Amino acid sequence: MRVVLVHGFTQTSASWDPVIECLPTDLEFTALEVAEGLDFETTAATIGARGGHATYVGYSMGGRLCLMLALDRPDLVERLVLVSASPGIADAGARDARRSQDERLALEIEREGVGPFLERWLAQPLFASLPRELAQLDERRRNSPTRLTHQLRVLGQGVQPSLWDRLGELRMPVTLVTGAYDKAYSDIARRMAQRIGERATLVTIPGAGHAAPLEQPAAVAHAIVSA
Repeated sequence: MRVVLVHGFTQTSASWDPVIECLPTDLEFTALEVAEGLDFETTAATIGARGGHATYVGYSMGGRLCLMLALDRPDLVERLVLVSASPGIADAGARDARRSQDERLALEIEREGVGPFLERWLAQPLFASLPRELAQLDERRRNSPTRLTHQLRVLGQGVQPSLWDRLGELRMPVTLVTGAYDKAYSDIARRMAQRIGERATLVTIPGAGHAAPLEQPAAVAHAIVSA
């Protein structure tokens, strides 16, 4: 079993280290860095070109990219594991509002720098269950302003095409993983499973919120191996 892992917004490939430490030692895995300077669809295609035929595991932003890859290049995706991820925003008005919100965040990064932005980003209720010592702040600070603003402006949910109507196209097994405390994304996962059908499996991680791979890495590793 080959596994390709794709990180979320503000993270690097090192965000998967706690999960990798819990994976079986005979498992072949690659944690990829999300490419810079490409549009959403091309970024997803680049992940596939680098990862090859494998089980793809994506967290949050990385999950949206892996989903795009699975829809466009199903020949490369043996299994799909989406952790705290969504297919984007279906409503055009809500998508426009999210794009405006992400633009404001990008301007904050350009004005104040990465450090202050990360403090505010991780202070959101979305990450209330993530202890500071597990948040990998030092690793997140390695991101440049250009990298983070690109992810907001080009890879964010306000820009990517909604993939809700394409979920029925998926033919590979899909595991949808969410933290028990993350009610919003748990609801999204349930609605995704309804559209995907019998190929979808829902996994809820006790004691975790949105950042399940950092909060409960062993449970996430088990969900990957069991996919």
